[in-house]
Amino acid sequence: MRLEVPQLDPIGVRGMPSAEQQRLSQRLREAGEDFLAERFGDALTTLRPLASRYAAVAEVQELYGLTLYRLGRWTAASHRLEHYEALTGAVDQLPVLADCYRALGRLSEVHDVWDRLRHADPDAQTITEGRIVAAGALADEGRPRDAIRLLEAGPLRPKRPKEHHLRLWYALADMYDRVGDLQRARRGFARIADVEPGFVDVEDRLAALGTQDA
Repeated sequence: MRLEVPQLDPIGVRGMPSAEQQRLSQRLREAGEDFLAERFGDALTTLRPLASRYAAVAEVQELYGLTLYRLGRWTAASHRLEHYEALTGAVDQLPVLADCYRALGRLSEVHDVWDRLRHADPDAQTITEGRIVAAGALADEGRPRDAIRLLEAGPLRPKRPKEHHLRLWYALADMYDRVGDLQRARRGFARIADVEPGFVDVEDRLAALGTQDA
């Protein structure tokens, strides 16, 4: 998931009085700052009336959907993110939408989103996040080896690893652990620890694998 403090697109508020645009922009900026500070309840309080009033403003719908997602309100979040996609045609939040579907057990829809995403030629972070969610859905279906194949097709050897690369490595190492391939799992978690030792629970995972191998 990626987000900066949102800026209104002038096209989306065309015809809106200038004073109203300024008020909306300020409220949206406040909600964005709350979201980035992980004050999701405060962001929700600000966004709820805006989302109802400004149903055609994509930035409002996107931020409201992401806030609902972070609060674990999967159905409501999926509706807003579907609306955001319909308004814009953008694919940048499709991984989040797919994760909502996964949380709801709507796994066939996760695969549908993944098919749309991989044919849309998005940026590297978006496609990688979508790949991780799609692999998780395969694992939920009892297909961890298919999940491994999907993850292995991702960018495993970047010159300068970014957070989405670490997330991909983590998901793959976790899948190796699930199928009992402890050597590959250990190598995967160790690689993450070399780049960012405090990433998620990677040190605990390595310690547990060391105990299993003793």
